[in-house]
Amino acid sequence: MLVLNRKKGQRIVVGNQVEVVVLEVRKDRVKLGFEGPPEVPVHREELHRKIADAALPVADVPSGCGSFRADTG
Repeated sequence: MLVLNRKKGQRIVVGNQVEVVVLEVRKDRVKLGFEGPPEVPVHREELHRKIADAALPVADVPSGCGSFRADTG
């Protein structure tokens, strides 16, 4: 496991397509933003496990649960 320290506003690049941005840090919570192509699914671990357990194709996962979208703000 690679462990990195980052401050608010700093980024981590994963491969050539995905960037993770530290948006906010409060006590024991960190808010992250993910930027990348829409065909790359992104899920919280607990949702990922449900998808895997149910053998659901990613296309059947409700919208808003994961994949990149264009920045609107």
